[in-house]
Amino acid sequence: MARVQDQEYPDHLFYDVENQIWYEALPGGKIRAGMTPIAASLAGEVLVFTPKRLGRDFEKGRSFATIECGKWVGSARAAFAGVVEAQNEALMKKPELLNEDAFGKGWMLIVRSLHDDWRTGLVTGAAIGPAFGEWIASETYKDRSE
Repeated sequence: MARVQDQEYPDHLFYDVENQIWYEALPGGKIRAGMTPIAASLAGEVLVFTPKRLGRDFEKGRSFATIECGKWVGSARAAFAGVVEAQNEALMKKPELLNEDAFGKGWMLIVRSLHDDWRTGLVTGAAIGPAFGEWIASETYKDRSE
């Protein structure tokens, strides 16, 4: 586990540091996606989670969910092109799960990538701590708009 801002980040997950989304490879080629605790903390209390509909395609770098928070309203952007396979119904009913348990009950979607190379550009393992540290130090998140 990597430690980032007093939070443990599982090293078996794959992270899109720029967009603050984590991915977990599941059996059968499916991938679970969620928002990182840093992103949830920066955004404030999550008030509404609206995922892309089941069976819908999404493009790399485009939204696959919308999140409305106390400090921010915006898109959860995908690191690769894919299709929505499942949505976290519990998160839709109780959006604060994202703040409370980002790596557990607060997961957002289960997707299927359109390509086998979905891990390209994502950070995992020993690279997690340094990558997040660099992202935090750069403060680029302060300039990001919808």
